[in-house]
Parts: sequence; C-alpha cells; structure tokens
Amino acid sequence: MQSKKILVYILLVLGALTMLLPFFWMVSTAFKTGFEALQTPPTWLPKHFQWGNWVRAWQAAPFATYLINSVVVSLATTLGQLVTSILAAFAFAKLNFSGKKVLFTILLATMMVPGEMLIIPNFVTLSELHLVNTYGALIVPWLASFFAVFTLRQSFASVPDQLYYAARLDGASDWQFLWRVLVPSAKSTITAIGLLQIIGSWNSFMWPLIVTNTEKMRTLPVGLQAFSSDSGVQYPELMAASTFVILPMVVMYLLLNKYVVAGISNTGIKG
Repeated sequence: MQSKKILVYILLVLGALTMLLPFFWMVSTAFKTGFEALQTPPTWLPKHFQWGNWVRAWQAAPFATYLINSVVVSLATTLGQLVTSILAAFAFAKLNFSGKKVLFTILLATMMVPGEMLIIPNFVTLSELHLVNTYGALIVPWLASFFAVFTLRQSFASVPDQLYYAARLDGASDWQFLWRVLVPSAKSTITAIGLLQIIGSWNSFMWPLIVTNTEKMRTLPVGLQAFSSDSGVQYPELMAASTFVILPMVVMYLLLNKYVVAGISNTGIKG
C-alpha cells in the first residue's frame, strides 16, 4: 500500500513538471532563438533567467481581455451546468413520472454521439438566433451535460428512499430535501463535476474559435494563435503565453484535488 502511494506521488510530480515546462522555457535563455529581451532581468535573479518572453507574450495580444472572457465563460458554464444537472439528477433519482425510464435511456444514448457531430447544428442554431460572437454562443450550448446528470443521479439514488419519504411526511418539500439532504451528501461529487467542467471550459479551443470572430470575444486558448503565422511559430513567446492558460488550472487542481478523488471513489451516504 505504501509503495502504491509513493508511485502516485511520483506520477503527480512528473505530471506537474511536464505541465510547468513552458514556464521553465520562458524564464531560461537556454532556449533563446535570436529574439532580444524587452526587459532587463532583476538583479536578484541568476543571469540565465529573464522575463522578456513573458512580457512580449502579454503585449503581443490583448491577453487581459482573453483572461476576462475565459473566466466569465468558465464560471457561467460551470454554474449553469451544476444547476441543471442537480435538478435533472434529482428528478431521475427520486421522482416518479410517465416515461422516466425511456427518457433516461434516450438521454444516456446521447453520450455515444461524438461532439464533433454537434458543431454544425449548434452553430447554425446560434447563427439563426443572432448569438454568434457573443457570450451566449460561448455559454448556452454547455449549460447542460448528461454525463454530469448521470453521475449525480447515481449519487442521489444511493440515498435511501425511506429517508425521502420520511422527510416528506415531516413536511419537507422536494426543494428542501434536495438542497438540505441530497446536495450536502453529494458535495464531493458535485465539486469533482464542477472542477472537471471548469477545466474543460477553460481549455476549450475549437468551439470558441468557431463562434467568435473578433478579439473582443476570444478566450485564452484561442489567443495563443497570435504567435503562429505563415512565417513560422514564435516558440519562446508561445510557451510563455501557455503559462497564462496552464497555471490557473494547476493551482486550482492542487487546491481541490482531494474533492476530485473523493467524488470519484465515494458517492451517497455511508451508514
């Protein structure tokens, strides 16, 4: 058991080092390709460290705008998806209504549909609604996920029905039972789903590239294109800019990783 824990820690360290390679590329002159630094390194830093690539990367494109857009889109899609998933999971887990099993089976089958097949229909729909190049185009298609519904439904279903009926007999409404009993019992699962969604939304590239056509609506992953052109790729600046995308997610994961592990390994109430 101890050896397994050591192996897990080693893999985590190796993974972290791999994700931070762009940062080391950015600050080291060992990877210089002939570009002059725009900023003199501080005197307290070793001579082979510099911040010029980071400065050039930040000035090459409106990354402040990209950062704001990424934060808004990630938070909005994550909060929206959590709300819709919690409500739908409660309905499938505890409520009885006509066609419940058929509807659940149909929605479960949609998980087998490749996401690439939905790009054109979603784009056409948003275009007809005049939402292209708006926050609506970046947020609305991702406000629901049946993967999240399925995961939460399994967690809610593990709560005994007797507890639900007892709460109703005591005068509690479905809404009160959901938010006072089910949601707290599935806190780890909900946190894991939210974390996975915010990472996926933050790193999304294809969809923001398709539905936005101005820098005002671009997100961070799309903004990395500023360093690629017909004349070549500016690798030092590209690696430096990649840290704008990577570091926030690394920090968030390090702070919340215990909830991800708990959400995957444990669901429902334990007696």
